[in-house]
Amino acid sequence: MLTTLQTAYSDTRAADLAWTLGREPLPALAVLDLRLAGAELQLRLLGASHQVLLEEEQGTCSETVACMPGSSTPLPLAVAERLGDWEYEFAARVETLSEGSFAGRAQELLALVADHPHGLAGTFPGSPYAFTAMLAQCTEGQVRWRTWHAYPQEGQLVVTRTRVGVRTAAPVP
Repeated sequence: MLTTLQTAYSDTRAADLAWTLGREPLPALAVLDLRLAGAELQLRLLGASHQVLLEEEQGTCSETVACMPGSSTPLPLAVAERLGDWEYEFAARVETLSEGSFAGRAQELLALVADHPHGLAGTFPGSPYAFTAMLAQCTEGQVRWRTWHAYPQEGQLVVTRTRVGVRTAAPVP
């Protein structure tokens, strides 16, 4: 699903993004509710980037990547945590692209997400390449999502990937 977000572009630098787990739902500009292999997943586009809410029999998980005033938790390169019976893994990277490469990459990503049944993308007013896009899937009992946060004025694309799955017991020797 592709939508135009009716708000000012508020997280205008990749360096302003922060990451948090467990945050309460924030006001969303666009929402996609999904049911993936028994998991309730809500992809949420915020004026300041994204939030994912996951609810399963084992519990809940809330991931927020956004420009959050007063936050001192910068966007980490990688996180691995235990959340009750789950293993949570998050990774992020920043791609810096030339103007032409950025436009091509933006078009590819928006096309990929726009028609995907588990995808949500929103463009911000002012530039067709200022967007946040999200894509979810469930494979082998794990819920996964990827996100892209585009900053055309910097030529930067912030790419994240997350995996949440039931913790597997260590094999007994």
